[in-house]
Formats: sequence, structure tokens, C-alpha cells
Amino acid sequence: MTADPAPSDPANSAAPHPADPAGGDEQHPLALAVRRALERVIDPEIRKPITELDMVPRVSAQGDRVTVDLRLTIVGCPAAGAIERDVRAAASEVEGVGEVTVMVGVMDTPTRDALIARLRGNRPSGHPFTADSLTRVIAVTSGKGGVGKSTITANLAVALAARGLRVGLVDADVFGFSIPGLLGIADAKPTRVGEAIMPPTAHGVAVISIGMFVDARTAVSWRGPMLHRTVQQFLTDVYFGDLDILLLDLPPGTGDVAISIGQLLPHAEVLVVTTPQKAAADVAERSAIVARQTGQTVIGVVENMAGLVQPDGSVLQLFGSGGGTEAAARLEVPVLARVPLSVALREGGDEGVPIVLRPGDPAGDAITALAGDLARRGRGLAGRKLGLAPR
Repeated sequence: MTADPAPSDPANSAAPHPADPAGGDEQHPLALAVRRALERVIDPEIRKPITELDMVPRVSAQGDRVTVDLRLTIVGCPAAGAIERDVRAAASEVEGVGEVTVMVGVMDTPTRDALIARLRGNRPSGHPFTADSLTRVIAVTSGKGGVGKSTITANLAVALAARGLRVGLVDADVFGFSIPGLLGIADAKPTRVGEAIMPPTAHGVAVISIGMFVDARTAVSWRGPMLHRTVQQFLTDVYFGDLDILLLDLPPGTGDVAISIGQLLPHAEVLVVTTPQKAAADVAERSAIVARQTGQTVIGVVENMAGLVQPDGSVLQLFGSGGGTEAAARLEVPVLARVPLSVALREGGDEGVPIVLRPGDPAGDAITALAGDLARRGRGLAGRKLGLAPR
């Protein structure tokens, strides 16, 4: 939801609009055709058709005049103007329609509560990313900071979305949040619909971060219980919709957040990011060990900053070589990608434009290839209910 409230709703109140003053017919062929056309109008935050969300309780017609009763989910919906424009455009494109009137109001509380319950799958509590859900959960971790873990995660999410997958991204690095800036949405704010939080989207990825709730210059200094509650709320209260993949950008190390993620998502797969430097690789292994202790599956190592290509084609190994290979061997997993040092990768992070959107850069190409590998692998059956019963 990205636009200001529509001018046709100046009061912007929750009071319902009166029925169509022209006394139009809801069974009129034009009204039925317009309702079918409105099935193509998508709420930009909930990412579902507005007709499926009960946002269009009435469409009526009289002659060639059509009236659409549009009910927004909340007062002050930031996408009111955009949704109204899409509704008006969809209705106007129906053959035979002359004049279109869009009456903008707000859902009543019972309708909104029923919608939220439906979106949450009528779950009384808990998060939807359980072991038997269809969403694949991949946590990206590292032993120490400064290895480019968040840059890898942000670009990987965008590359997966570019392949047509539905991707969500949780910035679980509460102390060192950087995902909003890396994706160019540093000023984006989630929208609340009842008890549900609608995450902003960037490059096709639904994103949530503590950076969206605090000032960018604020230092978050929370103890374990608060960190656990924050991560839990991101998984429980944020409405991501039906995801193919949920990525989590974990803080470096083996502290409270890593333990909470292990408790909340013991079935998650884990990518370990390290540089080629032996010291970094040794520390990275520790994060993998903690993940395995909570039941998570380490699927591979990503070696970042794996050399800087020189103009003559030679490679300068600024951070040494072999660390990723050694860590992967000790963990008995493959090296899934080697991402070279890249000025363009750093510039893309500063600009909020992921390098995977600019084909041709070696680092971007390596991350894009990693996304393809992960997409092809699919998800294992460990921990999932198969819906089978003995006869």
C-alpha cells in the first residue's frame, strides 16, 4: 500500500457508505462483468485480489453507469488512492461501461477481524512456518561480522524472486539491521491491519526488519527475552502470504537470536557465509554447529570475497584462499558458491539496488547461480507430516 488516501473519501472514516443512491441492480450484466474484472485488482500489501479480501461488498449498474462499493481494510490505508485508481481502470475497461463511480469506505470491525483470521489460517497462536508447511525456510548465518552475510542474503532473495518464486525475508540481525538499506527501502514502514503486520516489498520480496520500527540512528540494546519476542513476532504477526521460500538474515555468532531461531524453526536449512580467510572460516563453523544442535540442517557454505579480479584477468586473493573449502570439508557439506570481491556489489548495496539486477558482474552472476541451485534443490521431507495413516 503505497499511495495517499483517495480524495473521494475525504472523511476517511470507518462509517459505512450508503447503498448506491442510483438504486442500481447487482444482477445487471454490466455489474456482474465488472465484478469479474475486479478479480484482477490486487491489494499491493496483502497481495491477493480485492474481491477475495471482501473489499468489494457491492457492484451495481443502471444503464451504462456502474457503482463500485470499495471497502479498505483500515482507516488511513496508505494505498487507498492506488487501489481506487486500479478499480476505476478495471471497471472502465469492461465493454459497455460508460460512467464509473467508486464509493470508498472502510471495513467494519467484524469483517476485518474475519479477514485477518482467514489470512492467518485461523491459527489461534504460533507461526505458519512449521515443519509441515509448504514454505522452505533458509537461515543465512556466519560466525563473525563483516563477511558480507547480509549482502549475500539480500541479493539471494531478489535473485530467487526474479525466478518467479514467492520470497519473504526476515532481517533477524536486530542489533546490526541493514537489509532495508541494501534493498532500497530504508524509509519503508509496515502497515497494521488489526493484529496483522503487512510487510513492505522490494524487488518482489516481502521484507520485515526492526529497522522499520526504530530510527535508523537508534542503537538497539536488548537482552535475550526481548530479542526472542521480536523474532517470534516477526514470524507470527507479519503476514507474508503464501511463500515458496522464507530467508532469514541472522546476526553473526551463536547468541540469543540464533538460539531463538533454532527453537522456533528447528527444521530450517542453514547457509553458512564465510570469507576465504582461515580465521573467519574457523569461526563460521561454530554457527553451523549451533544450528545442528537445534536440529537444523546445514546445506552448504558460501565463500564471499573470494578474490578480486584484476584488469589483466589475474585474481588478487586479498583474504587468502581455501577457507570456505576447509570449512565445508569439516562440516561435510558442499561449497555452494564462491562470490568474488566486487566494487559493483558494494555500490549496489549503498544505492539499494541489488547487483543481481545488473547481469554481467561476476559477483552478481555467482549469487544468481546460487539462487538457481537452491531453487532446483527443493525441500527435503525431514520433519514433515506426509498425511499417511496405516490401514
